[in-house]
Amino acid sequence: MTDRDAVPFDLASMRKQYRAEGLAEADLAATPVEQFARWFRQAATEGGMFEPNAMVVSTADAEGRPSSRTVLLKHFDERGFVFYTNYGSRKARDLAENPQVSLLFPWHPMARQVIVAGVARRTGRDETAAYFRTRPHGSQLGAWASSQSSVVAGREELDAAYAELAARYPEGEQVPVPPHWGGFRVVPRSVEFWQGRENRLHDRLRYVAGEDGGWRVERLGP
Repeated sequence: MTDRDAVPFDLASMRKQYRAEGLAEADLAATPVEQFARWFRQAATEGGMFEPNAMVVSTADAEGRPSSRTVLLKHFDERGFVFYTNYGSRKARDLAENPQVSLLFPWHPMARQVIVAGVARRTGRDETAAYFRTRPHGSQLGAWASSQSSVVAGREELDAAYAELAARYPEGEQVPVPPHWGGFRVVPRSVEFWQGRENRLHDRLRYVAGEDGGWRVERLGP
């Protein structure tokens, strides 16, 4: 990198002072999903974020090589956190070899993060089909047009595949659910709620799953 391409900022001096109010053990909900619902509601209504359901999904293959990408959360409940993808994608191939996964919700405007660690399992086809029917027509076609994570010759190839599908399934006609496309449900083993605080003394409270099906809460050093 030349001097002309150097970042025109002093990165070492870039810092924000976070909020004084924090997160106390007494304020937590009984389960991490209940607590997530509280924070997600605030992120969606008060956080000023474009897509509060955007999360960084990190996986690793059988050899331990990691990869990350941003995916949209589409459902959550006490059973786990659900997203959808092409089963031929890199993330899906990783999860077939190593189902351990991490989800990170980077709610920076609120100085908050939620980090979910757990095991990913495929959703059933009925659940996948029910969600697929809620997608806009163009997104349904896109699931067929894209061979996700595969090398393509150029944009023209992708646009041509989409145009062919649009002609075959015009607006208003039902698009079949691709057999290579579906959901993953991440069953959490731990969920950390990170709240930025003054002087970098952040609050980090983590729910950890117990063998009895309950949760214990532990505080982590910032």
